[in-house]
Amino acid sequence: MKGDTFLLTYGDGVSDVDLTRLLAYHERHGRSATVTGVRPRSRFGELIASDGRVTEFNEKPEIHQGRINGGFFVFNRQFDKYLSADEGCVLERAPLERCATDRELMIYDHDGFWQCMDTFRDFELLDQMWQTGRAPWKTW
Repeated sequence: MKGDTFLLTYGDGVSDVDLTRLLAYHERHGRSATVTGVRPRSRFGELIASDGRVTEFNEKPEIHQGRINGGFFVFNRQFDKYLSADEGCVLERAPLERCATDRELMIYDHDGFWQCMDTFRDFELLDQMWQTGRAPWKTW
Protein backbone atom coordinates (compact mmCIF):
# COMPACT_ATOMS: atom_id res chain seq x y z
CA MET A 1 0.00 0.00 0.00
CA LYS A 2 1.33 3.40 -0.96
CA GLY A 3 2.00 5.91 1.84
CA ASP A 4 -0.72 8.24 0.58
CA THR A 5 -3.46 5.57 0.54
CA PHE A 6 -5.64 4.73 3.52
CA LEU A 7 -8.69 2.60 4.32
CA LEU A 8 -11.70 3.75 6.30
CA THR A 9 -14.82 2.07 7.67
CA TYR A 10 -17.68 3.20 9.86
CA GLY A 11 -17.38 0.25 12.21
CA ASP A 12 -21.15 -0.31 12.50
CA GLY A 13 -21.37 -3.16 10.05
CA VAL A 14 -19.76 -6.50 9.34
CA SER A 15 -18.81 -8.05 6.04
CA ASP A 16 -16.60 -10.57 4.35
CA VAL A 17 -15.18 -7.90 2.02
CA ASP A 18 -11.75 -9.02 0.85
CA LEU A 19 -9.71 -5.95 1.80
CA THR A 20 -6.72 -7.11 -0.21
CA ARG A 21 -8.85 -7.23 -3.38
CA LEU A 22 -10.54 -3.93 -2.51
CA LEU A 23 -7.15 -2.24 -2.16
CA ALA A 24 -5.82 -3.83 -5.36
CA TYR A 25 -8.89 -2.61 -7.26
CA HIS A 26 -8.38 0.91 -5.89
CA GLU A 27 -4.73 0.96 -6.88
CA ARG A 28 -5.54 -0.30 -10.40
CA HIS A 29 -8.07 2.41 -11.25
CA GLY A 30 -5.93 5.30 -9.92
CA ARG A 31 -8.81 7.56 -8.81
CA SER A 32 -9.11 9.47 -5.51
CA ALA A 33 -11.64 7.23 -3.78
CA THR A 34 -13.32 3.84 -3.78
CA VAL A 35 -16.54 2.96 -1.98
CA THR A 36 -17.72 -0.60 -1.50
CA GLY A 37 -21.18 -1.11 -2.97
CA VAL A 38 -23.40 -3.80 -1.47
CA ARG A 39 -26.91 -5.14 -1.96
CA PRO A 40 -28.48 -5.63 1.45
CA ARG A 41 -31.52 -7.75 2.12
CA SER A 42 -34.73 -5.79 2.23
CA ARG A 43 -36.48 -5.55 5.61
CA PHE A 44 -39.79 -5.90 3.79
CA GLY A 45 -41.37 -8.14 1.21
CA GLU A 46 -41.44 -7.01 -2.40
CA LEU A 47 -44.47 -7.11 -4.66
CA ILE A 48 -44.13 -6.79 -8.41
CA ALA A 49 -47.43 -6.00 -10.05
CA SER A 50 -48.84 -5.27 -13.46
CA ASP A 51 -52.36 -3.94 -14.01
CA GLY A 52 -53.31 -4.64 -10.40
CA ARG A 53 -52.20 -8.28 -10.51
CA VAL A 54 -49.21 -9.44 -8.46
CA THR A 55 -46.76 -11.18 -10.77
CA GLU A 56 -44.05 -11.77 -8.16
CA PHE A 57 -44.10 -12.02 -4.38
CA ASN A 58 -40.68 -12.05 -2.73
CA GLU A 59 -40.33 -12.05 1.06
CA LYS A 60 -37.34 -9.95 2.14
CA PRO A 61 -35.37 -10.28 -1.09
CA GLU A 62 -31.87 -9.01 -1.74
CA ILE A 63 -32.07 -5.55 -3.28
CA HIS A 64 -31.42 -5.82 -7.01
CA GLN A 65 -31.91 -2.20 -8.06
CA GLY A 66 -28.48 -0.64 -7.60
CA ARG A 67 -26.23 -0.78 -4.59
CA ILE A 68 -25.82 1.10 -1.34
CA ASN A 69 -22.76 2.42 0.46
CA GLY A 70 -21.31 -0.57 2.30
CA GLY A 71 -19.08 1.60 4.49
CA PHE A 72 -15.68 0.25 3.41
CA PHE A 73 -13.59 2.90 1.64
CA VAL A 74 -10.12 3.42 0.20
CA PHE A 75 -8.85 6.98 -0.28
CA ASN A 76 -5.74 8.58 -1.72
CA ARG A 77 -4.23 11.70 -0.17
CA GLN A 78 -5.65 13.73 -3.08
CA PHE A 79 -9.13 13.14 -1.60
CA ASP A 80 -8.20 15.79 1.01
CA LYS A 81 -9.23 18.51 -1.44
CA TYR A 82 -12.86 17.43 -0.96
CA LEU A 83 -12.72 17.81 2.83
CA SER A 84 -13.02 20.96 4.90
CA ALA A 85 -12.29 21.87 8.52
CA ASP A 86 -15.91 23.02 8.90
CA GLU A 87 -17.68 21.04 11.65
CA GLY A 88 -20.60 20.65 9.26
CA CYS A 89 -18.49 18.71 6.77
CA VAL A 90 -20.19 15.30 6.40
CA LEU A 91 -18.28 12.70 4.38
CA GLU A 92 -21.39 11.40 2.61
CA ARG A 93 -22.53 14.86 1.57
CA ALA A 94 -20.28 17.40 -0.17
CA PRO A 95 -17.00 15.44 -0.14
CA LEU A 96 -18.26 12.23 -1.74
CA GLU A 97 -20.85 14.02 -3.87
CA ARG A 98 -18.20 16.35 -5.34
CA CYS A 99 -15.76 13.46 -5.74
CA ALA A 100 -18.44 11.59 -7.75
CA THR A 101 -19.21 14.68 -9.84
CA ASP A 102 -15.50 14.97 -10.63
CA ARG A 103 -15.53 11.28 -11.69
CA GLU A 104 -12.96 10.46 -8.99
CA LEU A 105 -15.17 8.05 -6.99
CA MET A 106 -15.18 4.41 -8.03
CA ILE A 107 -17.32 1.54 -6.75
CA TYR A 108 -16.04 -1.85 -5.67
CA ASP A 109 -18.94 -4.28 -6.12
CA HIS A 110 -19.23 -6.68 -3.20
CA ASP A 111 -21.70 -9.52 -3.60
CA GLY A 112 -20.69 -11.40 -0.46
CA PHE A 113 -22.00 -11.02 3.06
CA TRP A 114 -22.76 -7.56 4.44
CA GLN A 115 -24.96 -6.56 7.35
CA CYS A 116 -25.24 -3.26 9.19
CA MET A 117 -25.73 -3.12 12.94
CA ASP A 118 -27.82 0.03 13.23
CA THR A 119 -30.60 -1.30 15.45
CA PHE A 120 -31.12 -3.74 18.29
CA ARG A 121 -32.81 -6.02 15.77
CA ASP A 122 -29.61 -6.00 13.68
CA PHE A 123 -27.58 -6.79 16.81
CA GLU A 124 -29.82 -9.75 17.64
CA LEU A 125 -29.52 -11.12 14.10
CA LEU A 126 -25.72 -10.84 14.07
CA ASP A 127 -25.38 -12.18 17.61
CA GLN A 128 -27.50 -15.21 16.74
CA MET A 129 -25.35 -15.85 13.66
CA TRP A 130 -22.21 -15.62 15.81
CA GLN A 131 -23.56 -17.83 18.60
CA THR A 132 -24.63 -20.56 16.16
CA GLY A 133 -21.35 -20.56 14.24
CA ARG A 134 -22.94 -19.10 11.09
CA ALA A 135 -20.97 -15.84 10.91
CA PRO A 136 -19.84 -15.39 7.27
CA TRP A 137 -17.74 -12.38 8.22
CA LYS A 138 -15.50 -14.52 10.42
CA THR A 139 -12.75 -15.19 7.90
CA TRP A 140 -9.96 -16.08 10.34
